[in-house]
Amino acid sequence: MDFNTSIPTAKRLERLQYENPWWLTGQVQQAYTEMSKRLYFKLFYPFVKETEIKRAVVLMGPRRVGKTVMMFHAIQELLAENIAPKKIFFIGIDNPIYMQLGLEEILLLAKDAVALNNLEDCFVFFDEIQYLKDWERHLKVLVDFYPKTKFIVSGSAAAALRLQSSESGAGRFTDFMLPPLTFHEYIHLKDLGHLMQAKSIKYDDKEIPFLLLTTIKHLIKSFSIT
Repeated sequence: MDFNTSIPTAKRLERLQYENPWWLTGQVQQAYTEMSKRLYFKLFYPFVKETEIKRAVVLMGPRRVGKTVMMFHAIQELLAENIAPKKIFFIGIDNPIYMQLGLEEILLLAKDAVALNNLEDCFVFFDEIQYLKDWERHLKVLVDFYPKTKFIVSGSAAAALRLQSSESGAGRFTDFMLPPLTFHEYIHLKDLGHLMQAKSIKYDDKEIPFLLLTTIKHLIKSFSIT
């Protein structure tokens, strides 16, 4: 059986509408809006908004570090800045419903789902890009063919290694590596800043800031499961 032809287009359009609720509501799913942003978001988001340089943003990192959540936070920020909801697409490439489709075919389905005449000034998020064979070649074609569209993709650490060994994306991709949660971010997310005291150390004529723990009692308690 040809899995590609066995899935009706209507079902794929239905899935796209489910993945992009802001097309109707203007809002990202509540589950994501209630999550705190990682401190790396402030570094990542400017790459999302950069449209003068014609490059796709490739968000890389190990599994379960929060790449998908960061993408939804970026969408939330775009909506807050009055980017038209129907000009923001989110597509999870790991869903079997898109099997055997190229990135451009999926992109054009999303375009049809919101009845856009063109893709100018659109922000397109492809999640779990490593599930598409030769994804870097597909993405390169999109960057070249749709210069007025911004593409942001997420990929695993394995996809990062593949990208580094390939020349196909040279000059067309901006890599952003998201590491696992740092201790500093843990303090931030748990709102434990009051337990830390800002200090600095002088090294090579530069003041290097760091945080010093003032008490360990409450920090240990924050790790407890109640």
